[in-house]
Amino acid sequence: MKRKSERRSSWAAAPPCSRRCSSTSPGVKKIRSSTQQDPRRRDPQDDVYLDITDRLCFAILYSRPKSASNVHYFSIDNELEYENFYADFGPLNLAMVYRYCCKINKKLKSITMLRKKIVHFTGSDQRKQANAAFLVGCYMKAENGDLNWIIPDRFIAFCGPHSRARLESGYHQHSPETYIQYFKNHNVTTIIRLNKRMYDAKRFTDAGFDHHDLFFADGSTPTDAIVKEFLDICENAEGAIAVHCKAGLGRTGTLIACYIMKHYRMTAAETIAWVRICRPGSVIGPQQQFLVMKQTNLWLEGDYFRQKLKGQENGQHRAAFSKLLSGVDDISINGVENQDQQEPEPYSDDDEINGVTQGDRLRALKSRRQSKTNAIPLTLSISRTKTVLR
Repeated sequence: MKRKSERRSSWAAAPPCSRRCSSTSPGVKKIRSSTQQDPRRRDPQDDVYLDITDRLCFAILYSRPKSASNVHYFSIDNELEYENFYADFGPLNLAMVYRYCCKINKKLKSITMLRKKIVHFTGSDQRKQANAAFLVGCYMKAENGDLNWIIPDRFIAFCGPHSRARLESGYHQHSPETYIQYFKNHNVTTIIRLNKRMYDAKRFTDAGFDHHDLFFADGSTPTDAIVKEFLDICENAEGAIAVHCKAGLGRTGTLIACYIMKHYRMTAAETIAWVRICRPGSVIGPQQQFLVMKQTNLWLEGDYFRQKLKGQENGQHRAAFSKLLSGVDDISINGVENQDQQEPEPYSDDDEINGVTQGDRLRALKSRRQSKTNAIPLTLSISRTKTVLR
């Protein structure tokens, strides 16, 4: 008789008809999310299914499944393996994340699988389970909002919202309301728009967000005044900042890169590499050389900023006490006067550019790449990639 630990060996080492293998393959209707079960009652060897999207599912199975007419099973446990140095087992590197996302995109676009549920399954090895779950977590679909965290809890880069949600040339366009709940859940307080007005800013401000317009031409580089205003807004924002242009790649990546170089003292090349890891396709054409030219000045500005901040921290208690005493006789609500002086934002659907811009081409390219069978790119959306940049 085998010990319990031996009986729980991975399905990969077990024959196809192990003791948990049913006579018929489980169909899509039998798939159940583990959230429906009481974890106190669940057997440690119970199969677990978790729906990721309407067609993609993640599963932990203790016997090798068989694909059927309405479901396709696949595993990467023995394909994408972590090369450990000692007892470490993950996570898998970015190259493997890329390969995994290409594999998922190819399966979802395959004509022969259009009517099938795609199930990524893993076995009983808890190390492989963790790595498989990591890959599924990295994969996100653009239909849920085309955005990426560039600096966790600080900066989001996202595709510019439109006046209404629609599907255009295979690419999903989203209204501001698509993002509002996600932004609130992740402490986003400020929206910065860099492109022409394609939605009414009141749709964000009415929901409690600060909204700023810093327009400059698609595919171009910002003026020094725009860079300065962008940095000032970000340095004074209380929560996270969501930045967009039309595609959320060129102008957006360039200004966020300026912040990174100033506050993290990274080189232009390092910064471009990081931004592109987080959001592939960011920073285009002349914007690359622009960042190289701005590197020294931004470093100096960052050094001065940190020195000034350190001086303020040394005397913050004395300053805070003095401010409290001076404000006792003059209590007022900050910002009321400034709000009264704001002019209503002109808005019209006519503001949307009818011509084809760089942002249009970038979005069209992303859409075309998803339909290719040979080389499908990595698109990490709502990728809450938590590789901490500190």
